[in-house]
Amino acid sequence: MRIIAGKFRRRTLLTSPGETTRPILDRVKESLFENIEKRLIGGNVADIFAGTGTIGLEALSRGASRVTFIEKDRIAVQLLRENVAALKCEAETLIWPTDVFRCSFRPKGKNAVGFSPFQAIFFDPPYKMIPSLAPGSPLYLALTRLARDDVSLPGATLVLRAPERVKYELPPQWSVDWKLEMANMQIDICRKVSAAPQAEEIDADAAEEAASSD
Repeated sequence: MRIIAGKFRRRTLLTSPGETTRPILDRVKESLFENIEKRLIGGNVADIFAGTGTIGLEALSRGASRVTFIEKDRIAVQLLRENVAALKCEAETLIWPTDVFRCSFRPKGKNAVGFSPFQAIFFDPPYKMIPSLAPGSPLYLALTRLARDDVSLPGATLVLRAPERVKYELPPQWSVDWKLEMANMQIDICRKVSAAPQAEEIDADAAEEAASSD
Protein backbone atom coordinates (compact mmCIF):
# COMPACT_ATOMS: atom_id res chain seq x y z
CA MET A 1 0.00 0.00 0.00
CA ARG A 2 1.30 3.44 -0.90
CA ILE A 3 0.45 7.11 -0.64
CA ILE A 4 -0.63 8.36 -4.04
CA ALA A 5 -0.13 12.12 -3.95
CA GLY A 6 1.08 15.05 -1.89
CA LYS A 7 4.07 15.56 0.35
CA PHE A 8 4.39 11.82 1.15
CA ARG A 9 3.83 10.73 -2.44
CA ARG A 10 4.99 7.18 -3.25
CA ARG A 11 5.85 6.36 0.34
CA THR A 12 4.85 2.81 1.19
CA LEU A 13 2.74 1.93 4.23
CA LEU A 14 2.45 -1.16 6.37
CA THR A 15 -0.92 -2.92 6.32
CA SER A 16 -2.31 -5.67 8.53
CA PRO A 17 -2.27 -9.23 7.20
CA GLY A 18 -5.46 -11.24 6.84
CA GLU A 19 -8.83 -9.64 7.57
CA THR A 20 -7.86 -7.34 10.43
CA THR A 21 -8.26 -4.31 8.18
CA ARG A 22 -9.61 -3.65 4.68
CA PRO A 23 -7.25 -1.31 2.77
CA ILE A 24 -8.83 0.67 -0.03
CA LEU A 25 -7.59 0.03 -3.58
CA ASP A 26 -5.31 2.68 -5.07
CA ARG A 27 -7.64 3.45 -7.98
CA VAL A 28 -10.59 3.91 -5.63
CA LYS A 29 -8.55 6.05 -3.26
CA GLU A 30 -7.31 8.21 -6.12
CA SER A 31 -10.83 8.78 -7.45
CA LEU A 32 -12.14 9.61 -3.99
CA PHE A 33 -9.42 12.11 -3.14
CA GLU A 34 -9.61 13.80 -6.52
CA ASN A 35 -13.16 14.78 -5.59
CA ILE A 36 -12.74 15.74 -1.93
CA GLU A 37 -9.18 17.03 -1.66
CA LYS A 38 -10.25 20.68 -1.50
CA ARG A 39 -12.43 19.87 1.52
CA LEU A 40 -9.39 18.65 3.46
CA ILE A 41 -6.85 21.43 3.00
CA GLY A 42 -5.92 23.13 6.25
CA GLY A 43 -8.51 21.26 8.30
CA ASN A 44 -8.68 18.65 11.04
CA VAL A 45 -9.53 15.16 9.84
CA ALA A 46 -10.77 12.08 11.70
CA ASP A 47 -9.99 8.60 10.39
CA ILE A 48 -12.41 6.29 12.24
CA PHE A 49 -11.95 2.51 12.09
CA ALA A 50 -8.56 3.70 10.86
CA GLY A 51 -6.76 0.38 10.53
CA THR A 52 -3.12 1.16 9.76
CA GLY A 53 -3.94 4.72 8.69
CA THR A 54 -3.81 4.55 4.89
CA ILE A 55 -6.72 6.95 4.40
CA GLY A 56 -5.82 9.44 7.12
CA LEU A 57 -2.19 9.58 6.02
CA GLU A 58 -3.26 10.17 2.42
CA ALA A 59 -5.38 13.08 3.70
CA LEU A 60 -2.41 14.47 5.63
CA SER A 61 -0.20 14.13 2.59
CA ARG A 62 -2.72 16.10 0.52
CA GLY A 63 -3.00 19.08 2.83
CA ALA A 64 -4.99 18.25 5.96
CA SER A 65 -3.61 20.08 8.98
CA ARG A 66 -3.99 17.30 11.58
CA VAL A 67 -5.41 13.80 11.62
CA THR A 68 -6.93 11.86 14.53
CA PHE A 69 -6.85 8.08 14.07
CA ILE A 70 -9.39 6.00 16.02
CA GLU A 71 -8.78 2.25 16.00
CA LYS A 72 -9.16 -0.51 18.59
CA ASP A 73 -7.27 -3.46 17.07
CA ARG A 74 -3.86 -3.71 18.74
CA ILE A 75 -2.03 -5.09 15.71
CA ALA A 76 -3.41 -2.36 13.47
CA VAL A 77 -2.55 0.32 16.03
CA GLN A 78 1.06 -0.87 16.27
CA LEU A 79 1.44 -0.81 12.49
CA LEU A 80 -0.21 2.61 12.40
CA ARG A 81 2.36 3.90 14.90
CA GLU A 82 5.14 2.53 12.69
CA ASN A 83 3.67 4.22 9.61
CA VAL A 84 3.45 7.56 11.43
CA ALA A 85 7.03 7.20 12.69
CA ALA A 86 8.32 6.34 9.21
CA LEU A 87 6.72 9.49 7.81
CA LYS A 88 7.93 11.57 10.79
CA CYS A 89 4.50 13.15 11.19
CA GLU A 90 3.95 12.55 14.91
CA ALA A 91 3.23 16.24 15.58
CA GLU A 92 0.40 16.25 13.03
CA THR A 93 -1.25 13.02 14.14
CA LEU A 94 -3.11 11.71 17.17
CA ILE A 95 -3.51 7.95 17.59
CA TRP A 96 -6.48 7.14 19.79
CA PRO A 97 -6.74 3.40 20.54
CA THR A 98 -10.34 3.19 21.70
CA ASP A 99 -13.72 1.62 21.00
CA VAL A 100 -15.69 3.67 18.47
CA PHE A 101 -18.94 2.74 20.19
CA ARG A 102 -17.82 4.14 23.56
CA CYS A 103 -16.07 7.17 22.16
CA SER A 104 -17.13 10.80 22.53
CA PHE A 105 -14.95 11.78 19.52
CA ARG A 106 -13.64 14.72 21.55
CA PRO A 107 -9.90 14.10 22.00
CA LYS A 108 -8.54 15.46 25.27
CA GLY A 109 -5.14 15.87 26.87
CA LYS A 110 -2.12 18.04 26.22
CA ASN A 111 -1.24 16.18 23.02
CA ALA A 112 -4.77 16.60 21.62
CA VAL A 113 -4.97 20.40 21.62
CA GLY A 114 -5.97 21.70 18.19
CA PHE A 115 -7.00 18.34 16.72
CA SER A 116 -10.75 19.06 16.74
CA PRO A 117 -13.42 19.94 15.72
CA PHE A 118 -13.19 18.00 12.48
CA GLN A 119 -13.58 19.40 8.99
CA ALA A 120 -13.68 15.94 7.39
CA ILE A 121 -14.42 12.47 8.77
CA PHE A 122 -13.62 9.11 7.20
CA PHE A 123 -15.89 6.43 8.67
CA ASP A 124 -15.03 2.90 7.53
CA PRO A 125 -16.70 0.25 9.73
CA PRO A 126 -16.49 -3.47 8.99
CA TYR A 127 -18.83 -4.33 6.14
CA LYS A 128 -20.80 -6.79 8.25
CA MET A 129 -21.97 -3.91 10.47
CA ILE A 130 -23.41 -1.77 7.67
CA PRO A 131 -26.79 -3.53 7.32
CA SER A 132 -27.46 -2.75 11.00
CA LEU A 133 -27.01 0.99 10.44
CA ALA A 134 -30.48 2.18 11.50
CA PRO A 135 -31.93 4.35 14.29
CA GLY A 136 -30.77 3.16 17.70
CA SER A 137 -27.90 1.01 16.44
CA PRO A 138 -24.34 1.58 17.72
CA LEU A 139 -23.20 2.83 14.29
CA TYR A 140 -26.14 5.24 14.08
CA LEU A 141 -25.44 6.65 17.54
CA ALA A 142 -21.75 7.04 16.71
CA LEU A 143 -22.60 9.02 13.56
CA THR A 144 -25.00 11.15 15.59
CA ARG A 145 -22.28 12.00 18.12
CA LEU A 146 -19.98 12.93 15.25
CA ALA A 147 -22.51 15.60 14.21
CA ARG A 148 -22.24 17.50 17.47
CA ASP A 149 -20.88 21.03 17.07
CA ASP A 150 -18.05 20.38 19.53
CA VAL A 151 -16.97 17.40 17.39
CA SER A 152 -17.40 18.52 13.76
CA LEU A 153 -17.64 21.87 12.00
CA PRO A 154 -20.78 23.16 10.28
CA GLY A 155 -20.86 21.72 6.77
CA ALA A 156 -18.29 19.05 7.66
CA THR A 157 -17.70 16.22 5.18
CA LEU A 158 -18.40 12.60 6.11
CA VAL A 159 -17.06 9.79 3.92
CA LEU A 160 -18.74 6.43 4.56
CA ARG A 161 -17.59 3.24 2.82
CA ALA A 162 -19.98 0.29 2.45
CA PRO A 163 -20.48 -2.80 0.28
CA GLU A 164 -22.43 -2.14 -2.91
CA ARG A 165 -26.24 -2.28 -2.88
CA VAL A 166 -26.50 -2.48 0.90
CA LYS A 167 -29.27 -0.31 2.35
CA TYR A 168 -28.85 1.65 5.56
CA GLU A 169 -30.16 4.81 7.21
CA LEU A 170 -28.04 7.78 8.19
CA PRO A 171 -28.91 10.15 11.04
CA PRO A 172 -30.75 13.25 9.78
CA GLN A 173 -27.75 15.43 10.61
CA TRP A 174 -25.94 13.98 7.56
CA SER A 175 -27.07 14.38 3.95
CA VAL A 176 -25.55 12.46 1.02
CA ASP A 177 -24.07 14.82 -1.57
CA TRP A 178 -23.07 12.11 -4.02
CA LYS A 179 -21.94 8.48 -4.27
CA LEU A 180 -18.87 6.84 -5.71
CA GLU A 181 -19.39 3.23 -6.82
CA MET A 182 -16.30 1.21 -7.66
CA ALA A 183 -14.77 -2.21 -6.99
CA ASN A 184 -17.87 -3.79 -5.40
CA MET A 185 -18.26 -0.94 -2.94
CA GLN A 186 -20.07 2.34 -2.57
CA ILE A 187 -18.70 5.43 -0.91
CA ASP A 188 -21.17 8.03 0.29
CA ILE A 189 -19.81 11.56 0.49
CA CYS A 190 -22.06 13.37 2.96
CA ARG A 191 -22.36 16.87 4.35
CA LYS A 192 -23.36 17.89 7.85
CA VAL A 193 -26.63 19.79 7.58
CA SER A 194 -27.43 20.25 11.28
CA ALA A 195 -25.91 19.66 14.70
CA ALA A 196 -26.84 16.71 16.89
CA PRO A 197 -28.63 17.59 20.13
CA GLN A 198 -26.70 17.44 23.37
CA ALA A 199 -29.04 14.70 24.55
CA GLU A 200 -27.25 12.27 22.25
CA GLU A 201 -24.12 12.38 24.44
CA ILE A 202 -22.89 9.22 26.21
CA ASP A 203 -20.63 8.72 29.16
CA ALA A 204 -17.29 8.34 27.41
CA ASP A 205 -14.88 9.76 29.96
CA ALA A 206 -12.80 6.59 30.00
CA ALA A 207 -12.43 6.67 26.23
CA GLU A 208 -11.49 10.33 26.28
CA GLU A 209 -8.73 9.68 28.81
CA ALA A 210 -7.13 7.24 26.38
CA ALA A 211 -6.32 10.14 24.03
CA SER A 212 -4.29 11.95 26.66
CA SER A 213 -1.73 9.14 26.75
CA ASP A 214 -0.89 9.34 23.02
